[in-house]
Amino acid sequence: MNTAKRMLFQKEGLTYILLFLLLSGFLFPVYWMFVTSLQSNSELMKLPPKWLPVQLNLGSYMDILSSSVFLTFYKNTFLVASGATVMCIFVSIFAGYALSRFRFKGSNMITLLLLSAQMFPTVTLVIGLFSQYQKMNLLNTLFVLILAAASTALPFSVMLMRTFFNSISRELEEAAEIDGASRFRTLFTVIVPLSKPGIMAIAIYTFLIAWDDFLFGLTLVSDLDKRTLSPGLSLTFLGEYSYNWSGATAAAVTATLPLLVAFLFLQRYMVEGLTAGGVKE
Repeated sequence: MNTAKRMLFQKEGLTYILLFLLLSGFLFPVYWMFVTSLQSNSELMKLPPKWLPVQLNLGSYMDILSSSVFLTFYKNTFLVASGATVMCIFVSIFAGYALSRFRFKGSNMITLLLLSAQMFPTVTLVIGLFSQYQKMNLLNTLFVLILAAASTALPFSVMLMRTFFNSISRELEEAAEIDGASRFRTLFTVIVPLSKPGIMAIAIYTFLIAWDDFLFGLTLVSDLDKRTLSPGLSLTFLGEYSYNWSGATAAAVTATLPLLVAFLFLQRYMVEGLTAGGVKE
């Protein structure tokens, strides 16, 4: 018995060691970004590198927080992410409900197209979207970034809401219909409240995609005052001949920290939303 316990203890110990090494590998870039932001550019060029900064240099953070350009990038990113999230939720509710409750000609094709849309990388869609938005005179606006981010998150969001609505009994709708409620009222007073985990999941998913967007923000917008964080910081701090690594990492930490804190508090809604609707169709 003691031998069996010893072997079990050794197996668990090796498992924890392996998990610690994997976690360290994933978190080291985040740690190094934070350490880099606390050093000056001259200190960063020294060899060997300082794994623990002796003197904390907060000058980069002071410059970032007092920069009107960075605050503009931050504001634009928040507006784009919020707008894309609201748009994606609105469209996903109606599209997911229609695919779940109605059987019409072409419904299976629409579902297939939504699934196949996930197979194409975003870079393959840029040329087509750029051409369409140019014809619609939407380039160099925040609205075009909202549309692009929402279109990226929409296929997954619609399929997730469709799965959620499939898991809700149709008898609830029939009972509401007997009481005189219209289908529109039934949707928003009966079905949507029961789908809150799914709505929260797609809200977090869309917000993260829009906040972290780089490709659309770089190609669809050229005006500096319309830039978002990812392309804006890349063009501002990373030049052709010199890099402001301390400022770039300080800006990255400042941009990431609020999102990280929010995700830590909302991750349970993300997990609940992705698992609660997992029913067999």
